[in-house]
Amino acid sequence: MDKADYEYPSMMNNGENNGIGIHRVEIPPPQPFFKSLKNTVKETLFPDDPLRRFKNQTALRKFILGVQYFFPIFEWGSRYNFGFFKADLIAGITIASLAIPQGISYAKLGNLPPILGLYSSFIPPLVYALMGSSRDLAVGTVAVGSLLMASMLGSEVNASENPTLYLHLAFTATFFTGLFEVALGFFRLGFIVDFLSHATIVGFMGGAATVVILQQLKGILGLEHFTHATDVVSVLRSVFTQTHQWRWESAVLGFCFLFYLMLAKFFSQKRPKLFWISAMAPLTSVILGTILVYITHAEKHGVAVIGELKKGLNPPSIMDLSFGSKYMTTAIKTGIVTGVISLAEGIAVGRSFAMFKNYHIDGNKEMIAFGMMNIVGSCTSCYLTTGPFSRSAVNFNAGCKTAVSNVVMALAVMVTLLLLTPLFHFTPLVVLSSIIIAAMLGLIDYNAAIHLWHVDKFDFLVCISAYIGVVFGNIEIGLVMAVGLSLLRVLLFVARPRTLVLGNIPDSMIYRNVEQYPNTNNVPGVLILDIGAPIYFTNSSYLRERISRWIDDEEEKLKSSGETTLQYVILDMGAVGNIDTSGISMFEEVKKNLHRRDLKLVLANPGAEVMKKLNKAKFIETLGHEWMFLTVGEAVEACNFMLHSCKPKSSEDASQKWSNNV
Repeated sequence: MDKADYEYPSMMNNGENNGIGIHRVEIPPPQPFFKSLKNTVKETLFPDDPLRRFKNQTALRKFILGVQYFFPIFEWGSRYNFGFFKADLIAGITIASLAIPQGISYAKLGNLPPILGLYSSFIPPLVYALMGSSRDLAVGTVAVGSLLMASMLGSEVNASENPTLYLHLAFTATFFTGLFEVALGFFRLGFIVDFLSHATIVGFMGGAATVVILQQLKGILGLEHFTHATDVVSVLRSVFTQTHQWRWESAVLGFCFLFYLMLAKFFSQKRPKLFWISAMAPLTSVILGTILVYITHAEKHGVAVIGELKKGLNPPSIMDLSFGSKYMTTAIKTGIVTGVISLAEGIAVGRSFAMFKNYHIDGNKEMIAFGMMNIVGSCTSCYLTTGPFSRSAVNFNAGCKTAVSNVVMALAVMVTLLLLTPLFHFTPLVVLSSIIIAAMLGLIDYNAAIHLWHVDKFDFLVCISAYIGVVFGNIEIGLVMAVGLSLLRVLLFVARPRTLVLGNIPDSMIYRNVEQYPNTNNVPGVLILDIGAPIYFTNSSYLRERISRWIDDEEEKLKSSGETTLQYVILDMGAVGNIDTSGISMFEEVKKNLHRRDLKLVLANPGAEVMKKLNKAKFIETLGHEWMFLTVGEAVEACNFMLHSCKPKSSEDASQKWSNNV
């Protein structure tokens, strides 16, 4: 058979370069190891190329850009105007009305002095205004973080029996939270937070909100003694074994204020322009509750009140950091766990509102900003702060333009600390419980859980596992269960990649999954498999076995139908971004196995990294470069050509003739 017999019309080019396989799969040029390593590290840690703006700049300009990078206020501050200030002033006063009662409430939730909630709404927002990149994030304490801190520290130190040590450990844990967050941002390790998937956060937040709501039954029912456990069984047992101590006065007051808060929230959701009704409702509840208790002397009839709040600004607490304490390990662990949770919430909230306003925030810069405000806060009598959704939503709806709204809020809190703290003496704790319950109900996102069920059952399982772990175990168990299941799913994606049989869509050169496109045509004598993931040591054995099973199934199918016997196996490598030595060994074993069965292995669309490693491993020489094609279509045409135009005695003869031809 001469060369003309091997010519394939669809591949000819005006009589030049006749033959099949003219689109040769190229091997990328060799690259030094350290350069390759540098590129890999750069893509891992610097995907946004933060140093791009410094290229070709003078030393002075580089210094200015560096200052603007770490302190974004110097970037947008020059464009600030009076119109922005009016909007930020209104937004700042609005969120202050929410921050004051929430701050006091969440501090009580964390078993901390209520005044710390106000301290934490003064210094950290000022730090964030300097270093944060979000225009809409409103900084403050959060219920979940407060509960998490109370749970983890409370397991080692009783806040009632040893309040001073507990307070010092809270400051120390906040310091380590900040240190951890700064380290993640500075070393560009923000992708670690991405292991908390959306499903994990939905379930975890919902479970934590449920626990917080149940724990507020202590304040609603006026109970003096209550369990320190957070699981639902312990909480309900504590509630129903003390029915003789329930205070109806406290319960009536609590449910009335809860009804008012929910009604205000309902109106604000129905009429977004009336957002201020919901925003002002917590402060209004505090004022009304305080006046009511003062007039009726309800504190003498079982309605607990806050009591005295110290007047004055944040006292320094740097000397209270307990680095030498025997509970140091607990403080570090608490700091890291609360740091991860607060980062996940704060960055997610910031990105959500940035998407609405069509601007970008840098996650790593946000981590540094969060970390610095917690480090500074731990030295100025503050505890864990981040960007809570409820406060940020109010800030967004109030029309904020920049982070100056945080400054306005901080100044409003400062005035409260200097002048108004005595007015909170008669504020009933039941009102604070009602405020927390109203805020937490919004965190139980059952619509998101239903959406997960409809879209992805495994994500729903992760969500429910996190919820059940938090509600029936504790917060740490729920978090570990959710993250564990998320990591298991990642491992399953890597260890058990999808392999699909491809068929030809009629009247085209397109090859797609035969299950997704039932009208595809099989190519006689050819099995086309699509490998859907990089090939590593974790999945190479599975892929070898799975490819063998596909071949067995195809041969049985052809044998039963009496069609052409299988002769070629094409592997579509388009989704194989990388391969390691175990993967290469797998290919060698597959080739040997196919050779024993008189089958030929063909590769289509291998990427640059894969080609580079296959070449170094000498596998391309073993397989034959002529059996590697740019597309599945070209590979199929070549196999068809061999099946119909060439009848050699063996596959080795076919390979030799084919090699000579191309």
